[in-house]
Amino acid sequence: MTAPDPASYSHDTLFSGRIRLIQRARGHRAGTDAVLLATALAPPRGERIADFGAGSGAVGLMALHEATDCRLVMIEREKELADLCRLNAIANGCASRNLVVCADLLAGPALDHASMDRVYTNPPFFEPDEAEVSPEPGRARAHVTLVGGHALWLGAAIRCLRPRGHLALIQRADKLDSCLAALVPRMGAIVVTPVLPRAGAPATRILITAIKGARTPLRINPPLVLHGDDGRFTARTEALHRGESAHFGWAA
Repeated sequence: MTAPDPASYSHDTLFSGRIRLIQRARGHRAGTDAVLLATALAPPRGERIADFGAGSGAVGLMALHEATDCRLVMIEREKELADLCRLNAIANGCASRNLVVCADLLAGPALDHASMDRVYTNPPFFEPDEAEVSPEPGRARAHVTLVGGHALWLGAAIRCLRPRGHLALIQRADKLDSCLAALVPRMGAIVVTPVLPRAGAPATRILITAIKGARTPLRINPPLVLHGDDGRFTARTEALHRGESAHFGWAA
C-alpha cells in the first residue's frame, strides 16, 4: 500500500468533521448519495456490515460511525481505491474493526454465503449503451457495469446476507423496475424513498431498504426533498449531512 500523491487526492471531512476522508480530487467522489445511503439504516451493536463497491470507503465509515462494536467489510475492485479504504480506516481509528477486500463483485462470491447482517451499496448506474460514458476514467468505471451487471451486483449483495439481514441501496430513479426485479424474489419489507432535488421536481434517486426473507408488503415513503427554494439543503437533509444520530435509520 502506497501513500496517495497529494496532487491527485483531496483531504475532506464528513459528518461535520467527525470523519476524515482521503479521496480522488477528480472523478467519482463521495457526496449526498453516500450520506443518504450510509444513514438509511441504523445498525445495532455487534453486527457485521458490508459496503459493496466501497470506493474510498465513505459509506462504510459513516455507517460504522454510529455502529458501536460493529465490524465492517469494504469490497472494492480497484486496488488504488481499496488502498484508500485502508488508509481512511486508519485515519478514523477503526482499522481494527475493518477489513478491505479487493475483489470484483461480478466475478464471483467475494464474501461467504449468509455472512453479513447488513449490506450498503450504490451499484453502478448504467449498463453499456444506456448512457454516454464519462471521459473521466474513474467516474466511468464507477457508473457503468457490464450487460446484466446490475442484477448480478444485487444478487451478490443478497447472497451474502444472513436470513433477516438488511440491505440498503441507492440508485437512479429510472432504475426502480430493475431494482425491484432483483429484490422481490428473495427480499421483503421493501421500502422505497423517492429523492427529489427540490419540491415538485421528479425524483432523481431512489433509496431502497429491504429485509432478506421478510414477507411484509412493499411500502413507498414520502419523498425526501434535498433543496429548498433558496437552493440550500432542507433542514432534514442538512441534519443527515451532519450525521446526527437521531436521523440514522430514516429510510427504514
